[in-house]
Amino acid sequence: MFWWYLGYTIGLWYFGCHACALVLSHRLTIVQIHWVTALPPGGGRSLNACLVLVDRCSKNPMFLPCNKDDTAMETAIMIWNRVISSTGLFQNIISDRDPKFTSELWTNLQNLFETKLSFSTAFHPQSDGLAERIIQNLEEIIRRLWPYGIECKDSDGFNHNWCTLIPIAEQEYKTSIH
Repeated sequence: MFWWYLGYTIGLWYFGCHACALVLSHRLTIVQIHWVTALPPGGGRSLNACLVLVDRCSKNPMFLPCNKDDTAMETAIMIWNRVISSTGLFQNIISDRDPKFTSELWTNLQNLFETKLSFSTAFHPQSDGLAERIIQNLEEIIRRLWPYGIECKDSDGFNHNWCTLIPIAEQEYKTSIH
């Protein structure tokens, strides 16, 4: 038997659903922030780390290439310029106890923007398991796409710029079946 107006019926249900409407308005209010370090140098500034932000609602990640030695100020400016300026302020940030997020500067920024900073417990997958799984996927995607990176070939002719793969890795993660 064929359901003739299936798309229309689903649209009515979806747009009439109160919970569905709330989900759309609460995207990027709770994010997890984690660092991926020990990456080979890449990009113009010899970037060697990647800051991973994960939206707890949509489970969509954002990957921001950076240096592992960036200060709290540089990290705050990077998050402001690349994320908050286009999406708005977060209500809650979940992170491990990285010194960048426990610094006085970051604490003052949290107070200024009325954002809550929650720290995850070590070896507690309920608090940061989602971000850890996304980091595993990111590393797998970069390993798989490594030969297709642009720029900077070594003497053997291999490409070594993982920073050019970040937009592709983000899109591949968002469009893959989990």
